[in-house]
Amino acid sequence: MKIILDAGHGFSTSGKRSPNGMREYEFNRAVAELAKEMLESYQNTVVSFAHSDIRDVPLAERTALANKQNADCYLSIHANAFGTGGWNSAGGIETYVYPSKPREALALAQKIQRNLISSTGLRDRGVKTADFQVLRETKMTAVLVECGFMTNKEEASLLRTPLYQKRCAQAIVKAIAEQYGLRKNDKIKQYKVQVAFSEKQLAEKLAGNLKKDGFNATIIE
Repeated sequence: MKIILDAGHGFSTSGKRSPNGMREYEFNRAVAELAKEMLESYQNTVVSFAHSDIRDVPLAERTALANKQNADCYLSIHANAFGTGGWNSAGGIETYVYPSKPREALALAQKIQRNLISSTGLRDRGVKTADFQVLRETKMTAVLVECGFMTNKEEASLLRTPLYQKRCAQAIVKAIAEQYGLRKNDKIKQYKVQVAFSEKQLAEKLAGNLKKDGFNATIIE
């Protein structure tokens, strides 16, 4: 299962900021990073990014990357905006698919929308259609999600918080797992490190420090 996560825009994209200066990309990137980490805990799942911290990757380049990798799913993550740059009351979450409403994309979008509303409690603006380039030019299932309005003062405050970012990532990952029947890895590999000391006191000191850091440590003579 190959998944492309696309944090919309970039750090320096003009105009993509809240009235108090929060960059949209900061939220988009945080959710993408969390979602990637969560998705990689599932079996046979490979996750790549279409975005870059260095530049605002052109949309044509993002979709070309996804097509070249023959990905199964493309998810573009955004925060919404309304108006001419000031605060306003527009709010809520909405998810987009291409106007032809591809069957699998629509099913995934509905799951994402439902999970996000359940997890965040924000207004349900529904699943919509749009001729966005990332939906039109990708050859795989593609969905774009708007996770709240950065021009809404209350929602902009939420978008900044790690808890809200995590909730959005969890909702998205849950939807993808449901859509494709992904299964969690049964076992997480563990690696052992062995260290030997000639003095027991040194071994006890290291074992104590490891336990403080949350590791299991056993002294064997």
